Amino acid sequence: MKTNYIGKRVFVTGAAGFIGSHVVEELVNNGAIVTALVHYNSNSNIANLKYINSEILSKVTIVFGDITDAFQMEYLTRDKDIVLHLAALIGIPYSYVAPAAYVATNINGTLNLLEACRKNNVSKLVVTSTSETYGTALYAPIDEKHPLQGQSPYSATKIGADKLAESYWLSFGLPVCIFRPFNTFGPRQSMRAVIPTIITQVLQEGNEIKLGSLSPVRDMVFVKDTANGFLKAGLSTHSNGEVISVGTGTGVTIGEIVNLIQEIVGTNKTVIVDSERVRPEKSEVFKLICDNRKAKEILNWEPKVTLTEGLIQSIDFIQKNSSSFNSDKYVI
Repeated sequence: MKTNYIGKRVFVTGAAGFIGSHVVEELVNNGAIVTALVHYNSNSNIANLKYINSEILSKVTIVFGDITDAFQMEYLTRDKDIVLHLAALIGIPYSYVAPAAYVATNINGTLNLLEACRKNNVSKLVVTSTSETYGTALYAPIDEKHPLQGQSPYSATKIGADKLAESYWLSFGLPVCIFRPFNTFGPRQSMRAVIPTIITQVLQEGNEIKLGSLSPVRDMVFVKDTANGFLKAGLSTHSNGEVISVGTGTGVTIGEIVNLIQEIVGTNKTVIVDSERVRPEKSEVFKLICDNRKAKEILNWEPKVTLTEGLIQSIDFIQKNSSSFNSDKYVI
């Protein structure tokens, strides 16, 4: 069933990202008039938007810029009905070495969007959070009342952004929803993430797969389901001022994901734990499983795609775009 965005003017930040590109695609399919913000680069590279069907992409207005520029954000949010804010620095390992960049983008950038939407009377802003804000679970499944723990500079800046969004709801009545996806996966995801890293090594020559810790538990939600949640949050007045988590409610270890991918592909490679890929012990988040009851109640959202179905689609995408993936370039 489609979500009715016909005639809605929607501004999407982080539009060229993994999740953002799927959100843009679904918005157009549901009738929205989309302006997509792509981080400025000298090559005019639109990143993951290039994978969208040309007929759909032709309906999107692409603009280049940076959420850290408050003036540009105020200009681009004028006359917009809904803003879906997905732009962020997200790589956890990089946050260990460049924390100031994460503060500038994730905290100050979000502040710019909040203030721009307040000034321009935008009818709805959805701010993207992350399940990493919960840290290692004190209880599971994790609901929205779970304490927040800054176990990495990345998660700390996302907590800061979430709290700024909360303050704009409480202080100014800005209609904002803090949308908190658990571990999203699927086609177009970069080698920064663990599933493309596993798939690429499974598909490549050699008898070994090098990974970090295999024991962390994650709630893996397919990207189309996450995108559908964004669209629902953007239209819902009941989500104003709310934190809403989306996930499947089921946990799986990294080791189990490796085994499932090997089963799908038909390989039996040896898995080696590479110490360079292991997070600092106190920074590792060991268990993330979503309590998605609030998303079901407020947004009428629930996951549709199983882990196996999503992995098959992810494997197919990487096989068709193998030149873009090289496991030797990345440390996860």
